[in-house]
Amino acid sequence: MFGKKNSRHTVVETLIGSNSKVSGDLHFKGGCHIDGTVNGNVSADPDTESALSISDIGSVDGGVTVPYVVLNGIVKGDVFASQRVELGPTARVIGNVYYNLIEMAIGAEINGKLVHQPEGQVPLLEQTSRIDETAAVASEA
Repeated sequence: MFGKKNSRHTVVETLIGSNSKVSGDLHFKGGCHIDGTVNGNVSADPDTESALSISDIGSVDGGVTVPYVVLNGIVKGDVFASQRVELGPTARVIGNVYYNLIEMAIGAEINGKLVHQPEGQVPLLEQTSRIDETAAVASEA
């Protein structure tokens, strides 16, 4: 994006076409490109080089948890990018964006918070679940 010489070249192994609609969660490894609609969460293992790209006609109605995200479409949910997130000029996020590195084009919209999470830091989602587990154990005692 924006003429970088060291652009990430991840092979797209998973493709959701423009006439496709996925109802349910999508978990992938490698590269995933969405032109269609996903009604559910989209995720990849955080310890991989997995990358997600969502075109300007693609959308996700759910959370996104992927190391590398390139967004030009719509995400209605929180975005967790442990490595890098790139928001193109037609990107729309209705939720919070948790990122290590971020790049935003003029015109990108975020209707939520931007939360910086340096590499190696425990993601906020995991911290919250650990707090909930601790509270549940304490209330049982």
